[in-house]
Amino acid sequence: MTQTTPLALVLGATGGIGGEMARQLRDAGWQVRALKRGLAPPSEQREGITWLRGDAMNRADVLQAARGCAVIVHAVNPPGYRRWAELVLPMIDNTIAAAIAERATVVLPGTVYNHGPDAFPLLREDSPQRPLTRKGAIRVELERRLQAGTAQGARAIVVRAGDFFGPQAGNSWFAQGLVKPGRPVTTVRLPGARGVGHQWSYLPDVARTMVELLARRERLAPFAAFHMAGHWDADGTQMAAAIGRIVERHGGARPTQRAFAWWLVRLAAPFVATLRELLEMRYLWRTPVRMDNTRLIATLGREPHTPLDEAIEATLRGLGCLPAPAAALVPTV
Repeated sequence: MTQTTPLALVLGATGGIGGEMARQLRDAGWQVRALKRGLAPPSEQREGITWLRGDAMNRADVLQAARGCAVIVHAVNPPGYRRWAELVLPMIDNTIAAAIAERATVVLPGTVYNHGPDAFPLLREDSPQRPLTRKGAIRVELERRLQAGTAQGARAIVVRAGDFFGPQAGNSWFAQGLVKPGRPVTTVRLPGARGVGHQWSYLPDVARTMVELLARRERLAPFAAFHMAGHWDADGTQMAAAIGRIVERHGGARPTQRAFAWWLVRLAAPFVATLRELLEMRYLWRTPVRMDNTRLIATLGREPHTPLDEAIEATLRGLGCLPAPAAALVPTV
């Protein structure tokens, strides 16, 4: 009897976590499809991934792309936090419909937005979900709908993690707040107050965790949620210190550390939707919020974890913040 190669659909594959998931699933032996708006041909093959023209907001596109898939990675989000109320829930509804049709497992990168101060400072999977923000309420409803879908034949794995960083992290605090992509790092901006801890998650580690959980999906509950510990910055300055070490290692001067200009964000927020949304999440930089990964350790035996300096170096290189490696000398003949 021949064993068929499992098939996965990745929604949001042009983003940070979606792209990382597509590559890691491919490298783990999965056939991978990815949905992309504006694709000129109906489909194309690139780097071992099948790209299909379609929109996550169009249910027919998602149903068609998911046909025959055992897994749907739901890593699609409105860019720049904009139009969450209009787009987030319709997109998950389309994914759930496809998962029910295919009896597939949905994999969702989760956040801490679901939780409010009554659950802080240590978050477990069963901590109360009473968020104070609009985006938090939407995330709670998103997960509620996903869990309801498991009663109709879908399955779900949710992996909640701290702020993403990585070589292709897209809309992330690291790339948009701490440093400036494409430029040498001379200043690191600190969004949080000194002494306030903050949790970070390296994108390749998050993707590796999801891939390893997928290998065990038949043994998990129909709706299974897990928390990652990631990289804990105990006083809000350790991430900046690691950036400084890497910059110095590559011949640069140690960057200065400055407070993030929240006052400027507040002034501009009435005119810029993205800044209004960022301002709403400032509370996560004013109080330490840490995630308990006990359940993940019990399931996998460990949490995939890249050493911080290695992760920071790969991130800065991917963002174009480090000098390009010297070209290898080619002997003349």
